[in-house]
Amino acid sequence: MAALAAVGLGTALTPGAQAADNPYERGPAPTTSSIEASRGSYAVSQTTVSSLSVSGFGGGTIYYPTSTADGTFGAIAVSPGYTAGQSSIAWLGPRLASQGFVVFTIDTLTTLDQPDSRGRQLLAALDHLTQRSTVRTRIDSTRLGVMGHSMGGGGTLEAAKSRPSLQAAIPLTGWNLDKSWPEVRTPTLVVGADGDTIAPVSSHSEPFYTSLPSSLDKAYLELNNASHFTPNSSNTTIAKYSVSWLKRFIDNDTRYEQFLCPLPRPSLTIEEYRGNCPHTS
Repeated sequence: MAALAAVGLGTALTPGAQAADNPYERGPAPTTSSIEASRGSYAVSQTTVSSLSVSGFGGGTIYYPTSTADGTFGAIAVSPGYTAGQSSIAWLGPRLASQGFVVFTIDTLTTLDQPDSRGRQLLAALDHLTQRSTVRTRIDSTRLGVMGHSMGGGGTLEAAKSRPSLQAAIPLTGWNLDKSWPEVRTPTLVVGADGDTIAPVSSHSEPFYTSLPSSLDKAYLELNNASHFTPNSSNTTIAKYSVSWLKRFIDNDTRYEQFLCPLPRPSLTIEEYRGNCPHTS
């Protein structure tokens, strides 16, 4: 314990050295409390993007850290599920942005489109964010990720497959007729729900995860006592591991590795967690 305390003290006393090691670190050193909190250390602003002002997707809402003192941030586009609009995943906007990301929750061109379309729309939204949005100067365009629920989760895998330069992907109770993803090169956290009857983990999230390359940084989180629609409302477990995954791979912030490796154990909220540790990228 004393050694651990000394290490912690040494880290606290040398923020400059740490910053030099990783210029993408944002925010204070994380704790279990900080990643489970409903808000992180950054104040958040938001701006609405009209569908009339964009092409390739249906507009949405951008949530971003208000301060520019820390430089640029990584960015994430988030897609809703089948028949749903951005309001169904809106809670992720301020929650993730307050941890130090620019987050774009999007509407789709139609609520009935399929995963391949959702994937293209996620990428169109990222392109808008980095090239034309009012917050583009706040974003590091080399540090981008995608998330989505249900059909949007299937689209998240499609986007990662199409754009290997993405740094992180998180499908939430994803649905896709394509079960095999050996082409994906983006670190991917697959989130399933044990009680999902719409996209059962046995035919969706589990084969998605197992088909990803064994060499890839990947994880499978199966929520306990959860349904297909659990990602549609504020959820501490989803937020905790999403923040850790996004920080670890978009920001290359190894301070968050402690929450991902060793693998989390089953608990009241986790039915199962699989992954490859330690992470390599």
